[in-house]
Amino acid sequence: MHWIGPGHSGLTLSVVALVGFIAGVQNSLAGGGSFLTFPVLLLTGLDPRAANVTSAVALFPGQLSTGFASRAGVVGLPALSVRALVLISLFGGAAGALLLLATPTDFFNTLVPWLVLFATAVFAWGSFGGRGSSHRRLGTPAACAAQAAISIYGGYFGGGISILMLAALTMAGLPVRGAWATKNLLAAVMNASAVLIFAFSAEVDWKQVLVLGTGAVIGGQLGVYAFHRVNEQILRICIVLLGLGLTAGLFWRAARS
Repeated sequence: MHWIGPGHSGLTLSVVALVGFIAGVQNSLAGGGSFLTFPVLLLTGLDPRAANVTSAVALFPGQLSTGFASRAGVVGLPALSVRALVLISLFGGAAGALLLLATPTDFFNTLVPWLVLFATAVFAWGSFGGRGSSHRRLGTPAACAAQAAISIYGGYFGGGISILMLAALTMAGLPVRGAWATKNLLAAVMNASAVLIFAFSAEVDWKQVLVLGTGAVIGGQLGVYAFHRVNEQILRICIVLLGLGLTAGLFWRAARS
């Protein structure tokens, strides 16, 4: 069902472009842009798996430009170089994408409310409940395993990966600003491999990708410059509320089907 008009109508594409812009800003600041793009694509009539794939492809150019803009702050871990982190993210993202495309649509439709709930819980924990864990440290094997798991999850669904990476990278020894720049790069890398696979899938709505992606690129660049000026706490609260509302709506939709 189309809730904001036919998928390629002028009104729908205008709304999609605006949401892409906001999601680009949000991704560069605190993560969680897919909490905005995924539901708006559902409202245009895409099924959950197609919306997830289209969202991932559309957000990739914005993630790439954000990663490039913040490249000066990228640092490796004490015993794990940036190149090693990039390779882990590249292969993990590809594995997650292949797993998603192998998942039957009906099963993914049943699974997606739980994925959104998990992503919302992770985002809320990272935003408001995880401050006291910064004294713990991950060793090199644990950091490798954490980044591999995050990358597979990122290729499969992706909601909350920024918070997961920030938590893992800071626990592995990076300062917050270094972790922020590094997670921007790694998010772009893991999505690059996933998008390369998704590009050959019939699930992608390319017209919406173009509109959504253009907005995300512009928003991502604005977000990089606004990093020190925007009230991040308000953004995080809004994203958690949106995630809870989306979770409730998806469970209600699943119960009716």
